[in-house]
Amino acid sequence: MPKKIENPSRVECVGTKPKIIEEYVGRVNTDSGALSIAHMKSPAGWEEPGQRPAFDEYTIVLKGELVVEHEAGTMKIGAGQGVLTRDGEWVRYSTPGSEGAEYIAVCTPAFSPDTVNRDDAGEGAS
Repeated sequence: MPKKIENPSRVECVGTKPKIIEEYVGRVNTDSGALSIAHMKSPAGWEEPGQRPAFDEYTIVLKGELVVEHEAGTMKIGAGQGVLTRDGEWVRYSTPGSEGAEYIAVCTPAFSPDTVNRDDAGEGAS
């Protein structure tokens, strides 16, 4: 039988400003380790530490612009566009634009603080 997801769960965020993460499917809301689906609302000027996650992340920007730093440079993902980052790639996300960004993130396997592998101080793409 299908399972209705009544509401998302708020998930704690890492970064320079508060970002809203509402998980619909994943380890927190549905006890699923295979996949996570979250709606993100990121304010203008938000940025997080770099990371080398042990999962693929598919991101679709709904509003605003998401900046994605990676080992070969930087890309800007605007509303109506998406980006795929692969398991093991170094990446850092930010929303420096004046309107921030709203986007959907899908991770396989599901996002976990234990597998995001955030940079320690002084680490980065180099």
